[in-house]
Amino acid sequence: MRKWLLAALSFGALVAFGQIDADEQPRGDDAMGKPQNAPSWGASWEPTPKPTAPASSDAPWLQPLIDAAPEGGILVLEPKRYAGPAVIQKKLIVDGQGKAVIDGAGKGTVLTLEASDSVLRGVTVTGSGDSHNTDDTCLNVRGHRNVIEGNVFEDCLFGVDLKQANDNQVRKNRVSSKQRSLGLRGDGLRLWYSMNNVVEANEFTDVRDFVVWYSNGNVIRNNVGRRGRYSLHFMFAQHNVVEGNHFEDNSVGIYVMYTDGVEIRNNTIVRSQGAAGMGIGFKEASNSTLEGNSIVYCAIGIGSDLSPFEPDSTITIRHNRIAYNGVGLSFIGEREGTTVEGNVFEGNLDHVAQAAGDQPRTVFTGNYWDDYQGFDRDRNAVGDTPYELYAYADRLWMETPAARFFKNAPLMEALDFLERLAPFSSPTLLVKDEAPRFVRPEGMP
Repeated sequence: MRKWLLAALSFGALVAFGQIDADEQPRGDDAMGKPQNAPSWGASWEPTPKPTAPASSDAPWLQPLIDAAPEGGILVLEPKRYAGPAVIQKKLIVDGQGKAVIDGAGKGTVLTLEASDSVLRGVTVTGSGDSHNTDDTCLNVRGHRNVIEGNVFEDCLFGVDLKQANDNQVRKNRVSSKQRSLGLRGDGLRLWYSMNNVVEANEFTDVRDFVVWYSNGNVIRNNVGRRGRYSLHFMFAQHNVVEGNHFEDNSVGIYVMYTDGVEIRNNTIVRSQGAAGMGIGFKEASNSTLEGNSIVYCAIGIGSDLSPFEPDSTITIRHNRIAYNGVGLSFIGEREGTTVEGNVFEGNLDHVAQAAGDQPRTVFTGNYWDDYQGFDRDRNAVGDTPYELYAYADRLWMETPAARFFKNAPLMEALDFLERLAPFSSPTLLVKDEAPRFVRPEGMP
């Protein structure tokens, strides 16, 4: 609640000083401290100045062709290279037939779509500038109900940037950033204060992040993300749906931060490795559902930090496969309201870790644990005795971050063996599943 109060006070202060119109949606960017009158940085509250000259004289300039096209018409581009930058400020269909290239020659933003009900398809957009201060981008979108499909965005700092742009469809595009170190790349796709968009069947490769900030009601499905930092990062974003995506070799798969009502279903997340590697993470999130996902070969499969955050809210983790991770499910500041049911835990070095030593507050029921040591005498596919998981010497690395470097060292393994053989302190109960599945369920992801 504290963070929401600060956000509301900030918004009220902006209204009071006349920087935004209270009858409009809030105007602004991502709180990076950029001045409002900074030129050509993609500010969403002021029209983009129409460019006065091409970035390069080596190709015909696209802007005159856009200006000459009729309102609501179709501009079919010939299969050749065109010079940017260009701004579309009227309803228009731009069709590159899969062979036209718009080149920004390494200067600023290449293409801006400020119109609504327009289409951009079949073009390759390339060669933005490399300034984070001006958000140099392949495509800025500032209108509503547009369709951006079948395009290639490459060698641009940021790929596609939607600010206060609602009800758009971004589908079947391929996006990559400039060849920079991971932290210096731009985001493949950014939604900022953009509602009810559909992001579908896109491929994001070698970008920094895919971010959804202050953006509600979006559907993100069947996308592929490779070799990024956050393949999907939510912040202050409510009631979004994430389904059918495949994210691999990213630092973090999906991170849900200060966010409510996210549904994460039927995604595959593979090899989120490194010191901060995590398949799916919750940070002070609430009322979210994780269902039918496959989370494999990650440093941490699912991480939960002070979640669920709001009083009387819930996090449901159901019917997922959590397999071959360093830690399957990790809690920091475990809170009541999390239910873990019907999942498969197999091949993890540690199925569950908990930073604090309290009794578990999470409800575990009906999960399959590959290290369960009970029986099923009545053959009902449910273990006769509860599954219980205790931390012995593991508490050293769970509660002391610096000790995690030695997590699987021989000395730690020896200490853990001795603790289990003849405990000299009471072990910590991490999990108690009253009805563990005895047989691995069929049809799991």
